[in-house]
This record gives sequence, C-alpha cells and structure tokens, in this order.
Amino acid sequence: MKRIHYSWVILIVTFFSIIVAGIIRSSSGVFIDPFENEFNWDRSIISLAFAISLFLYGISGPFMAALIEVLGLKKMMVLSMTTLLGGILLTFLMQESWQLILIWGVIIGLGSGLFLTVLSPYIANRWFEERRGLAVGILTASTATGQLILLPVLALIIENYSWRHAVGLILVLCALMLLIILLFMKNSPKDVGVLPYGQEVESEEEEEIHKRNPIVIAFNGLKEAVRVKAFWLLAGSFFICGLSTSGLIGTHFVSYCIGYGIPLVTAAWLLSFMGIFDLIGTTISGWLSDRFDNRWLLFWYYLLRGASLLLLPFALSEGSIVLLTIFSIFYGLDWIATVPPTISISRQIFGVKKSGIVYGWIFASHQAGAAVAAFTGGVIYKIFDSYTWAFLLAGVFCGLASLFVLVIKKQNSKADVAPRMIS
Repeated sequence: MKRIHYSWVILIVTFFSIIVAGIIRSSSGVFIDPFENEFNWDRSIISLAFAISLFLYGISGPFMAALIEVLGLKKMMVLSMTTLLGGILLTFLMQESWQLILIWGVIIGLGSGLFLTVLSPYIANRWFEERRGLAVGILTASTATGQLILLPVLALIIENYSWRHAVGLILVLCALMLLIILLFMKNSPKDVGVLPYGQEVESEEEEEIHKRNPIVIAFNGLKEAVRVKAFWLLAGSFFICGLSTSGLIGTHFVSYCIGYGIPLVTAAWLLSFMGIFDLIGTTISGWLSDRFDNRWLLFWYYLLRGASLLLLPFALSEGSIVLLTIFSIFYGLDWIATVPPTISISRQIFGVKKSGIVYGWIFASHQAGAAVAAFTGGVIYKIFDSYTWAFLLAGVFCGLASLFVLVIKKQNSKADVAPRMIS
C-alpha cells in the first residue's frame, strides 16, 4: 500500500492547530454579553479589547513569517500555542477591564498571530509543489471551522453553566493541541527525508538560513512591497475583507441577533452554519484559484458579500429564521474565500520565497480593517443602540473592494517566480 506523503500529515496538524486558534479568536462574540453582565464593563471597552486582539494578530503576521525563518516552524508553533494557553489560564483570574485588554487584546492577540496569518501560505509553499491552492483553501477554511465545531457548544455551556466552564473547554483543547504539535510537527520536508508533495527532483537552490533580526527581515519585505501598485490594491481590498468578516460578523453578529430577540444559542448556531459553508466555500475557492483568473474570483466574492450584508438588516427586522439561515449559508460560502486568490496573486507577483512576508503585511491590513470594525461596531451600537449602520456601511465598502481587485494587472497563473516589479 502506498504510504501517505508526510506533507499531508503536516497539513492535518496545521489544520487542527488553526482550528484551535480560530476557536479562541471567534469565541469573543459569545463572551461579550456574559462579560458585560458579570463585570458591568461598557460594551465599547469589551469591543476595544477584541479590536486590539484583531489588530495585533494581524500586524504580527510579517514578523511571525520572519521568526519562522530564524527559529524554525515547530518552535514557533510551540511558542504561539503556549502563549494562547497562558492567556486562557489568565482569563480565570481577571477582574478589571484593563486585564481583559491585556489578556484578550495583547496576549491572545499575539498568540494567535502565527496560526491565523502566515502559517497557511507558509505550509503550502514549503510542503507542497502541487496542490498549493487546495492546501491553502483547506487551511484557511479551518479558521472558521472552529465556529462550526464549538461556538454553539460554548453558547450552551455559557447559558447552562457559566462563561468560565466554556473557557475551561477551550483550555483543554489548547493543551491537547500543544501536545500534538510537539509530537508530530516538523520544520521542513528534509526533516523526514522527503521532498515537498509533487516535487520529483530536489531543487538546486540552497535554502537560505536567516540569522538577521526578524524585524529587519519583515520591514525589508515591506520596503520592497510598497513599490508595487498591486500590493496597495491587495492591502486595500483585504482591509475591507477584515472589516466585513472577523471584525464585524465575528465580533458583533451574535449581539446583533440578540438585540432582535434571537436567543444566544440560536445566534451561535447561525454563526456556526457560516463555519460549515465557509469550509466548503474556501476549499472550493482554493481549487478555483489554481485554475481561473484570481482577480475575477475576488471581484465576485466581494460583490456578493456586500450584497448579503446589505440584506442582513432586512432579514433581522423580519425576524425570519429561514432568511437568516439563507444568509448564513450564502455569507459562509464567501467568508474567507478571498484568502486563496489573494495568496495566489501575492505569490505570482512576489515569488514563493518573498510572498510569505509580503502576504503577512497584506494580512496586517486585513486585521487593521477587522480592528476598525470591531471597535467602531461597538461605538455605533452605543450611539444608535443598533448595529444596522455598521453592517450597511460594510456592505458598501465590499462593493468598493470588488473594484480594487480588477485594477490589478493579470498575472501568469503558472508563475512561481516573481517578475520584475513595476509599480
């Protein structure tokens, strides 16, 4: 019987690592109301903590990519998961709002940075010569799959017991994942005596070992990227992507539903439905990104997402679970479907070796948008006692993003080496 290539083992370990980090990140939505009720904290302050988390894990992306080159993949995954474990443990001890900002904003934000930013393209680029788009699609889909598995369970635990019991479940999963990483993760295909999946001849190109400061490596990547117009267009569209997904839906959707009288558990199930269809949609998007013009894929993803966000307030005002379920399916298919084409365009323009750090900066823009939406969503709620304007504005911005991506010059879909960069 043919032996399974170890690249697929790495993909499975990475998949579940990202799921656990995604669970921690996405669970913020179900903790807003419990934290507000128990500690009497202002919702805008709670939103600020989650906004800082979104921003920090995004801005840390290019530095995480550089640190992988310096410290190695396995060591970085162990350090990041340990940081998440520490943040979850400290959650049981917090009493003041500044502690929430420190724990969920800074510690958990930085701990999730590796898993939710550059890890997917790094694994796809280093462990796969073939099926890269599919690998990226599977791994990026896993960021929302955590919602599929756990958000309704967390909501049930909070409703029947307390938020501390829900955090305890997350703690167990985090500790288990740390053990799996220690046992099965490897730095590169050479560590297990294989070539990347689909590669038949060993590359003559020597692997560069960075001994420089990772901050210097990260900013050198940014210095090169800002000279290219496509970088700004991708970063701008990804800012809107973050604003309209994890920043708004991931943080405020559950509370938005509760405001219309929808129970916490039902709202969590709707969000988990998005996770189910995101897994399908993003995996298909990865497959499509290997075969079609990535610019047009992004155009339709952003345009359809914007339309769904404009329809959401109507569905909630009607109080129709059927319409909300349709929204969850439709939106879920498109949630992170933008990631594989964006990574593919980045790789085509900047090349395999540089695209990890460059994509890290593009993803930093994504999380800046997410942070803006997470914080301003809370502010808009405080002013209008409703999230409606936040969701309507996000829909309009998605229409703008669909135009950004069409301005990017078409790249050779087979290109794996960066062409001469002309802005």
